[in-house]
Amino acid sequence: MFSPFAKTFKSSFTRITFPNARSFSSSSNLLHKRATGPVIPSTSIKVFRTISALRQWRRQQLLDHRTVGLVPTMGALHSGHASLVRLAASQTSLVVVTIYVNPTQFGVTEDLDSYPKTWDADCKILRDLDRDIAEDGANMGRIAAVFAPDTKEMYPSEGNKGPSQEIDGKGSFVTITPVGEKLEGKTRPTFFRGVATICMKLFNIVQPEKVFFGQKDVQQTVVIKKLVKDFHLNTDVIIGATQRESDGLALSSRNVYLGTRRRNVATVLSKALKVAETGYLRGKRTRDELLGPAHELAKLMLIEQFQMKPEERVNYEVDYISLADPDTMEELDVVDDTRGAILSGAVKMLPVEEPQDGEDLGAAGGPAVRLIDNIILPAAAMKAAN
Repeated sequence: MFSPFAKTFKSSFTRITFPNARSFSSSSNLLHKRATGPVIPSTSIKVFRTISALRQWRRQQLLDHRTVGLVPTMGALHSGHASLVRLAASQTSLVVVTIYVNPTQFGVTEDLDSYPKTWDADCKILRDLDRDIAEDGANMGRIAAVFAPDTKEMYPSEGNKGPSQEIDGKGSFVTITPVGEKLEGKTRPTFFRGVATICMKLFNIVQPEKVFFGQKDVQQTVVIKKLVKDFHLNTDVIIGATQRESDGLALSSRNVYLGTRRRNVATVLSKALKVAETGYLRGKRTRDELLGPAHELAKLMLIEQFQMKPEERVNYEVDYISLADPDTMEELDVVDDTRGAILSGAVKMLPVEEPQDGEDLGAAGGPAVRLIDNIILPAAAMKAAN
């Protein structure tokens, strides 16, 4: 019979102690207890609130040779996020979804406090999505964890509010220039600083083999690719196609602010970009040939609105419509057939005039909503191949 104590063997060189079966069992139970924790109800999806707990879990996956895909989000999940999670599950063993509203992506006058926070609904979406993924035999992975820290956890030197949101605010930041200073960066000068900073943190914490972002935020994808390249981060950036409503509106968590009246007009940007894309597909290559008709359509649609009564119309402002290089986001006068280009734009849907009793104004009373969208103009060689 084996002794309940460890057996010890001596040599002239060293002492080696071999634990018995009971010792192994105790150690295994201890590791199991440490690995357990909160989960999304009716699922095996773990919920991590601290970096230390997530890192402990991640170390085990590394030892087990399981690949991890990361899908960063700020919550308010929709089918666009779901498509990225599906894509991640098709390429990696375990998917980690982050739900964290990052304060450094918001300017001092932007909608941080009113940004939708829908934890219960997000958990239900992930629960149902994980079941769908499990039933789809084409997937190699599953949703393994949600990382939902608070700001004190993510910005430990800054307290509960995080670093300053001022343009010249102090704090530990990552900046990617000049690409982060153009287009969205010009209108929202702290935005890409916040994006690059939080992504550097998340990539460092999760150590994913692959990270997944949507094409809708096309300038963000260019910034992230440059972040990964310039800082030698050991992860692959995978871009998923923009998900749209049936009328062409790009899915966004901010669409909940629109309400019925503005939602009906919110397709102005996608329609303008489509006009430019049509010109490109017909052989037009200069900036004026491509963007001229797009600006004209946006102007005509606004004129139509102002022919309506104030209680019916919608007002909006076109921030920009851009024709840019796919790698640098530098504006182009002529598209190089061998490289293609990025068509992108932003519009601000202004609060409705003379809201009517009982009118659906959207979440948070229908504040101004900034919408972005883009279309990739493929290189001529790609078009020929397709």
